[in-house]
Amino acid sequence: MQLSDATWPQISALETNLAVIPVGSTEQHGPHAPLGTDALAAEAVAKAGVEAYTNQTGLEVPIAPVIPVGIAEEHRAFDGTLWVSPDTFRAYVRETAESLAHHGFDRLVFVNGHGGNVTALRELSGEISRHSEAYAVAFTWFDSVDSEIPMGHGGPRETAVIRHIRPELIDESEAETAGQHASDHWGEWVAGVNLAYDSAAFSQNGVVGDPREGSAKDGEQLVAAAADGLCMLLEAVAERDHEA
Repeated sequence: MQLSDATWPQISALETNLAVIPVGSTEQHGPHAPLGTDALAAEAVAKAGVEAYTNQTGLEVPIAPVIPVGIAEEHRAFDGTLWVSPDTFRAYVRETAESLAHHGFDRLVFVNGHGGNVTALRELSGEISRHSEAYAVAFTWFDSVDSEIPMGHGGPRETAVIRHIRPELIDESEAETAGQHASDHWGEWVAGVNLAYDSAAFSQNGVVGDPREGSAKDGEQLVAAAADGLCMLLEAVAERDHEA
């Protein structure tokens, strides 16, 4: 159930203490994919995973509005990218989660679509779980799937998902160029250290991986696989003894 589409009595009547908070980013994804790629993907996976859980258990779970701006300063060289500091991000996400916990939704799953948010969400989930009566975990959709489709950035995996859920947002006329000028890996690594702090240092167009390699059909399979993983996670979180 989309929280923003429901009335307060509808939310009050829900027979669950679970809630899902999609978290994304607004950042460059090359010349072919939308700035909102991470937010769109997180929201799509959240909806599909909650639908699978509802079909399996009969319980509706509220999905909060997607948090659209994350920790993304590494893409600052590309126009349109937005970012906040890690402290601001953690505070905003934590207080959003606390709002839900106040209404009894004290089992929280963050559904994340941006790599730059991973560390902060893990730290925040631990903080919530250790120092409040709520329990939180962070689920990053692209880490949850076992697929031969490479991840990259604005590459095959992310482009495939957008081709599936919002194909009109992919500029297919730019996909060829995006693939031709993409980097084949993330960062500049020496002795296990990434020397590059910004994506512009190793990718002239912001892309890592060839987006031409990810089809809409691939995207459909990726979303389905991530939704299955999220459904299993929701079951585990619902059943977990937080005091253990």
